[in-house]
Amino acid sequence: MKTPLKTLVIALMAISLSCNAKPDKIASQTPVVKNDPSKPNKQYIKVALLLDTSNSMDGLIDQAKAQLWEIVNELSYAQCNNKRPDLLIALYEYGNDNLNADEGYIRQVLQFSNDLDEISKQLFSLTTRGGNEFCGQVIQTTLDQLNWGNNPDDLKLIFIAGNEPFTQGKMSYKHAATNANENGVTINTIFCGDYQQGISTYWKDGADLTRGNYMAINHNQTTVYVPSPYDDQILLLNKKLNETYIIYGTQGRKKIMQQEQQDNNAEGYSKANAVNRTISKSSHLYMNSTWDLVDADKEDDFNYENLKESELPEVLKGKTTAEIKAYVAQKKKERKAVKQEIQELNSKRKVYLSKQNKNNNTLENAMIQAIKQQAKNKNYTWK
Repeated sequence: MKTPLKTLVIALMAISLSCNAKPDKIASQTPVVKNDPSKPNKQYIKVALLLDTSNSMDGLIDQAKAQLWEIVNELSYAQCNNKRPDLLIALYEYGNDNLNADEGYIRQVLQFSNDLDEISKQLFSLTTRGGNEFCGQVIQTTLDQLNWGNNPDDLKLIFIAGNEPFTQGKMSYKHAATNANENGVTINTIFCGDYQQGISTYWKDGADLTRGNYMAINHNQTTVYVPSPYDDQILLLNKKLNETYIIYGTQGRKKIMQQEQQDNNAEGYSKANAVNRTISKSSHLYMNSTWDLVDADKEDDFNYENLKESELPEVLKGKTTAEIKAYVAQKKKERKAVKQEIQELNSKRKVYLSKQNKNNNTLENAMIQAIKQQAKNKNYTWK
């Protein structure tokens, strides 16, 4: 591809919402982290993002990085049957010469995951290099490798972004679309370039075959950040929020450092991006039960008796179980209060930003429009 595609990827991440979803075990070849999404009575938003990382896609990648947290925030407002669904995102890259030619220049970057820090990390790790873009094959690979489940209430979405003909490669996109329909998966296509050119190169047909959305965006458009009077307060609260995390287990220290790194990555783009990430961290979609005791305490299968002293932070070493529980309860109380403050400021910020002029020809707006339209068919509402 000759266009910056990666932005599309981020938007894609936000799309997979499942209503009344039953637990699906995560199937993937990539051993990626994360909270176990196969728990009963959970609803999920499942999204597979297929990103072209061939030449000249840097602008799109930047768009995706810049808009990731804004998309996640929009998804956090979704409800289905008076419940808030959780989010699972899978990430693939394709069309890059650095990838294995025998596998169609396709790589699974991340299996279905709800670890937003890991998703952000992987997005920032993507690099571009020229290659062949086989849209039909990457879609089929996604269908084969991921466990989409059989629950008809799940909202299962693929977002694929690029700007080369949709017909390239040995695998027909029509065959992949047939298989997607059989699995209840909707394919949404994002063409980086002229709307009519995307139609003539079959990107629209690729979406139409599964009743998905076809979109064309200006992938080279620079994201415009609109400041608000509440940004500084929200960023101060992010520091307080980080102080409520209690690491444990073999991954605790590594993950708390990753959290800080992704804070820095967001801030490196702009203050507004850092603010959007903070708002995401205050939502129900930001869960870290595999390494944080406050989130772990919410899990039914978590047992304090299984904690090893060697895997606890210094402040909890030598403490009794009752003392550890009391410390966790205090941090839980602090976190709840900080999150509530952030959400209250976010409500005011949303009202303020709604009055500002924004260009709608962006990845974020295209993705949110598609998600809401398709989610409506599954009885989703936005609060």
